Amino acid sequence: MNTNETSQTAFFTKEFTQNPYPVYAKLRESDPVFKVMFPHGEFGWIITRYEDAVEVLKDQRFSKDVAKRYGPENQTVFVNNMLFSDPPDHRRLRGLVQKAFTPKLIADMRSHIQDIADDLLNNIGSRDKMNLIDEYAFPLPIIVISEILGVPLEDQDKFRVWSNSIIDASSSDHAEMFEQHAKEFTEYLTDWFAKVRENPGTDLISQLVTAEESGQQLSENELLGVVSLLIIAGHETTVNLIGNGVLALLEHPEQRDLLIQKPELIHNAIEEMLRYNGPVEFSTSRWALEDVEFRGQSIAKGELVIVALDSANRDADKFQDADIFDITRDKSSHLAFGKGIHLCLGAPLARLEGEIAINTLLARYPEIQLQTDVNELEWRPGMIVRGVKEIPVQLK
Repeated sequence: MNTNETSQTAFFTKEFTQNPYPVYAKLRESDPVFKVMFPHGEFGWIITRYEDAVEVLKDQRFSKDVAKRYGPENQTVFVNNMLFSDPPDHRRLRGLVQKAFTPKLIADMRSHIQDIADDLLNNIGSRDKMNLIDEYAFPLPIIVISEILGVPLEDQDKFRVWSNSIIDASSSDHAEMFEQHAKEFTEYLTDWFAKVRENPGTDLISQLVTAEESGQQLSENELLGVVSLLIIAGHETTVNLIGNGVLALLEHPEQRDLLIQKPELIHNAIEEMLRYNGPVEFSTSRWALEDVEFRGQSIAKGELVIVALDSANRDADKFQDADIFDITRDKSSHLAFGKGIHLCLGAPLARLEGEIAINTLLARYPEIQLQTDVNELEWRPGMIVRGVKEIPVQLK
């Protein structure tokens, strides 16, 4: 397989979206750093091996600041946050937010998240079927992040539409909806900020609106960027962690039964779910700040570089029996939440939500099964998240 064949026939197809791992395996072996045309029409490099991925994720020769590459006039408000910034802006923006995600604050949320999981399953009542994504995996994290931020829970369906549109914008089929949904989302948040300024509370948005860090308040665009990131990342990662994780258990019933028998394995199980079929397939974009020679390839200044996180997490040079789903595997240094200064701020919260959601589901419905053939499931388009649109399950 050469680069041209990869870009034209193997990448970004429906078959690839359904199961990218055979393609990744060939690339790690024969062409681990390769140039490809991305769906939005830009050529760039994809990194597929674990050790290379770690190096790129931590290498400050690769910038995440969109303005440095395309100019400030060519960026959306959704990139005015710590995920798409370099130091020192990154440190300032992250510092304002991380106060809400300390280990103690997250640990204190355990009982409340448990109540949310119980309530969602109570709503299923005596039914013997449900759509796991719509009725459980999506509402649980959106309830949690809405409460943290202080936005009305009744607007969760709007958040889902806007979030999906922004996440899926890298797919040509969804690009036309992006502008409309982005406008609706920013107008909603701008109105909400105005209400908060008049009557601030104890929620995170109130703190961000009124906070100062190093003598600087967030600008309006930074507020929009940070809050939209928290809403989107605050539920997208967890939705797909729960969805992909349960799907892995249903595809491996011996692992499902083991977790039911030994629920204390849930911590290991979550890490294996993140490694085996992680919720974030690709890192967000980086651009070379200078000409870089990397693993025999010449990456020119300004060129796009993206890490295939799910490929790195299946690298046999790093993980023994990498294609085997094993919830007893020792805790691994997977890259599902990234690496370096951009390590996902909400990772501990996502882990906790995943642990509670999955153990609660299995305790309530130990005979849960997939209601359709796994090959019939429709995977979401786009280049960031990896997740299934719907997972119909038989509960009993």
